[in-house]
Order: sequence, then C-alpha cells, then structure tokens
Amino acid sequence: MTATNKLQSIIPPAFQAWHDAYHFTPATRVGDTIWVSGQVGADAEGNIGADVQAQTRIAFESLKYVLEAAGASLDDVVELTTFHTDLHGEMEAFTAVKDEYFPSRYPSWTGVGVTQLALPELRVEVRAVAVAGSGKG
Repeated sequence: MTATNKLQSIIPPAFQAWHDAYHFTPATRVGDTIWVSGQVGADAEGNIGADVQAQTRIAFESLKYVLEAAGASLDDVVELTTFHTDLHGEMEAFTAVKDEYFPSRYPSWTGVGVTQLALPELRVEVRAVAVAGSGKG
C-alpha cells in the first residue's frame, strides 16, 4: 500500500468536539476517494435550521467544508445519499436547495425516507462520496 492509499481520518476544526465526544469522523479518505459522514441541519454551535430549506443549506455547507478539508470540492461529489423525515412532503423544497449546490452536474443520488434522525428537530441528513480532482475540466 502506498502512502496515498493509506486511510486518513478527516476532522476539520469545527468538528473536533463531535469527534472527541461521539467518536465521529466527518470524512475518511483513501487515495482520491472520500467518504463523507452524514451532515445534518445543525451548525457547529448546535443551532438547528428552522425548516427543511434552512437545514438543507446547513447540511450542504457542512458537506462543502468537510470536502475542502479533505482536499476536494462539491464538483468532485459522485454520489449523494439523503435521508428525509418527510420524503414526499419536503422533496421539492429540498431539491430546490440541492440544485443551488449542484446546478448542472448532478451526482448519483438516492433519497431515503426515515422515521427519525439523531435529534427530533432534524429533517434531513446528507452523506456523500467524492473522488478528489474528478470534477475538474
């Protein structure tokens, strides 16, 4: 195994407390592939967005932040998996925000309806797989 293929835990500064308290690693990188753990609609201070659109924005901003810490960008995302507590009722609002972050090159995407997330107020969770450098050109 070469040095570039070693497993790297990506823990940006804003996630250090979560890592320490809950043993949560925001992303793992092996070679050019990056697996990003689920990002929710709560900011680094624990403030939860008021509605699904606000929570979706927070989740995608967190995704962007974690990818940048891992040496990638949203352009490098090849797969999204999203979890929704009201899949049918909030999909239109969610998609409108998602399309702000992925306006033309859409990654593979699976949306899953769930009964609950980590906190009762959370409406959406976003996880992703990226390949660093794949979105260039």
